[in-house]
Amino acid sequence: MFFERPKSGELAVLVHLQLHHHDESNDPREFEELALSAGADPLTLITGTRDSPDPRYYMGSGKLEELAEIVSSNNVELVIFNHSLSPSQERNLEKVLECRVLDRTGLILDIFAQRARTHEGKLQVELAQLEHMSTRLIRGWTHLERQKGGIGLRGPGETQLETDRRLLRARIKAIKARLEKVRKTREHGRRARLRNSVPTVSLVGYTNAGKSTLFNHLTNSDVYAKDQLFATLDPTMRRLELADVGLCVLADTVGFISNLPHRLVEAFRATLEEAANADLLLHVIDAADPERERNIAEVHSVLAEIGANEVPCIKVYNKIDLMENAIARVDRDDLGVPVAVWLSAQTGEGSNLLEQVLSERLATDLIDGTLCLTPMQASLRSKLYEQHAVISENFSENGGSEVHLRIPKPDLMRLLSQSNCNWAELRWAN
Repeated sequence: MFFERPKSGELAVLVHLQLHHHDESNDPREFEELALSAGADPLTLITGTRDSPDPRYYMGSGKLEELAEIVSSNNVELVIFNHSLSPSQERNLEKVLECRVLDRTGLILDIFAQRARTHEGKLQVELAQLEHMSTRLIRGWTHLERQKGGIGLRGPGETQLETDRRLLRARIKAIKARLEKVRKTREHGRRARLRNSVPTVSLVGYTNAGKSTLFNHLTNSDVYAKDQLFATLDPTMRRLELADVGLCVLADTVGFISNLPHRLVEAFRATLEEAANADLLLHVIDAADPERERNIAEVHSVLAEIGANEVPCIKVYNKIDLMENAIARVDRDDLGVPVAVWLSAQTGEGSNLLEQVLSERLATDLIDGTLCLTPMQASLRSKLYEQHAVISENFSENGGSEVHLRIPKPDLMRLLSQSNCNWAELRWAN
């Protein structure tokens, strides 16, 4: 956008180094899936071990020579590292390799840029990209880093690099202001749902755990769902009717990943607040993934970062159709409270168990009784039928009726208000 870098293409070499005594430990298998999701054509994966990263090139001189030979002999256009590189390391590597160098953060940002569809999603991705780019501007403007004198060369006293940084700061400020409006709009929506006692359930989980497939199955939607990392980027919300609860809102959110760039967490904070402010979280887990325990820990880490670790949560172990001898079931704690559901969103097996668990966890102050209605309360009777709260009804000779209800108390209070009725005026059968 503001600077020139070596051109990049799809033919790529992947680099993964195992670092001893270092916290950063990314899965090379997941790294290859990320590269494929971005549209890269991996030529080979170079692996190695080091005690610590080299400050200039991240990798040692021997591995660098090996990498340079592969790049030169195969006309490779892109080298992707499964690590976070400093701006100087990227610049030094590009000088030696004479091709585009991308680190893990840049790769994830590129995938997000491809997946963004809504205006909000595009703004969030652009914010993360600009903040990432702001530390890497200098690489393209070394020939303009000094001001020059002479006729036609005197200017406002600002170098090209300074100009670009100023433009970046202005654009970042503008995007943050627009995202703040999005955050306030979401907050108004949450307040409206709270006033109407409409509970919100958010799907969270590791990327490619099957959240969107489960979302589509529960809400009969057609949200984009595919077996790839970060298939879902833009947040989606749909109505969901539950027995004994009535209307609730189900939200599908972006998937998490190990070492998720902090800039992305910050940029998507407005979206992730849906999880932090939900009444209940459904933590969708790929039960067939051998790394599922590590993935669970990564999700818990991100939830803690966005302040959602205290929200009640149910674990949903998905993809049991890929496991041997696995059956749909509900796991409960010592008090009998459901804590986990095993199901397959692809086949639908066990989805009815999840709906039962949702009803059990969300239903509060459930009213189950027989209400005696007069002909003057026909409006209330009609609204009760609209809410599917009537189990049975018997009519009397005076035109009234006895209605067997099963409805959450907040929903009944809302219907009473809409029908200009008071709780004290209701008459219940013994």
